Amino acid sequence: MENKFPGVKIDKYVVMPNHFHAIIELLGHEGEGGHAGPPLRGPTVSAVIDWFKTMTTNEYIRGVKDGLYPRFDKRMWQRNYYEHVIRGEADYRQIWQYIDENPQKWAEDCYYRQ
Repeated sequence: MENKFPGVKIDKYVVMPNHFHAIIELLGHEGEGGHAGPPLRGPTVSAVIDWFKTMTTNEYIRGVKDGLYPRFDKRMWQRNYYEHVIRGEADYRQIWQYIDENPQKWAEDCYYRQ
């Protein structure tokens, strides 16, 4: 993501068996860093996620064709995604910790299958 979108920084992420979590920082948006001039333009969350889903789906399909991965039914990604705007340091720390601890809690997830 960071190579495709110079205005994007991935601060923390974890890949789970059926989903992923990430803190995606959009650099160059108004209100950041005390910017007082006109709003700066950068990629939207939607554009970043759409690109990510497309690229990972294409890569997975290549792996299916090469016999590395099983086929998936209909679509690999759900239609939408969940986003949360981090508001402040305490919120950031809580989300960072959630992402960090999520793999250890996978067996408790309602979608967990052995």
